[in-house]
Amino acid sequence: MSAPPLAAVQTNGLTRVYGPLIALSGLNLTVEKGDLFGFIGSNGAGKTTTLRILATFLVPSAGSASVFGHDVVREADTVRHMIGYMPDFFGVYKDMEVTEYLDFFGACYRIPSSRREKTVADVLELVGLTDKRGTLIGALSRGMQQRLGLARVLIHDPKLLLLDEPASGLDPRARIEMMAILQELQRMGKTIIISSHILSELQTLCNRVAIIEKGKLIYAGPVQGVQQQISDTATFWARVGGAQDPALPILRATPHVTSAELTDDRIKVTLASHDTDPSTIPAALIQNGFRLLEFYEDEIGLEKVFLHVTKGETQ
Repeated sequence: MSAPPLAAVQTNGLTRVYGPLIALSGLNLTVEKGDLFGFIGSNGAGKTTTLRILATFLVPSAGSASVFGHDVVREADTVRHMIGYMPDFFGVYKDMEVTEYLDFFGACYRIPSSRREKTVADVLELVGLTDKRGTLIGALSRGMQQRLGLARVLIHDPKLLLLDEPASGLDPRARIEMMAILQELQRMGKTIIISSHILSELQTLCNRVAIIEKGKLIYAGPVQGVQQQISDTATFWARVGGAQDPALPILRATPHVTSAELTDDRIKVTLASHDTDPSTIPAALIQNGFRLLEFYEDEIGLEKVFLHVTKGETQ
């Protein structure tokens, strides 16, 4: 029997204390290979502390963390070659050209000079900065500098990207472009952990998320599963041809339906559980001669879930 695949990131009881301040308290977190993982929390919740521990810049006060099975403390050098860490604020050498900057970091990672030119060209193409290769960094916009920062952490082809607020301060177009780049990196097989305050973008970008408050994990799992944090019931919307009222008694008599109410020419149907098969709703309508025009699940945004499960407390 083969062993299960190693998680990209595994933390067990991860704790970090600064004097009387507990920045992280017993964090148990798993990020699977290939995840685009959203890390959500208010300022001071412990997100940056977690990322800095995974990046080997901080040593945990207790507990452990591993990256692809390698302990971030005992095997820090190995971990550093497997990760790319992009902090929320990073310095750039504004008097250097874009290619000079990336070549310098390529040399730091001991990429042979014979390979560096192609490597630099490849990462510039990936982040959409090929036409800026000879430009001074100081002349780049904020969005382009963020993309250059991403190119820098990609220069050694890391397996795991740790991105702390990569879209911070960007205008809407630059944010959209950054998110598209991250999706392409996931398609290439990279595992990505991204912390962000822009929850609507994380909802469409990430396949799994974690919510953290005051150093403690509140939720970790699929994006679709966060709705269950608010309610045990599942809500759907239906619309039939003609008058809606005749469909109400049919739906109320359908097994596992707890309520069916008319709202703005649509029918709001509540099922007793998220595990209940929702196909019973359209089946009941069609079997009783109704023409089904719309049927979809009521989506609860990450913003609403976040406000519901957190208290707004900071360290």
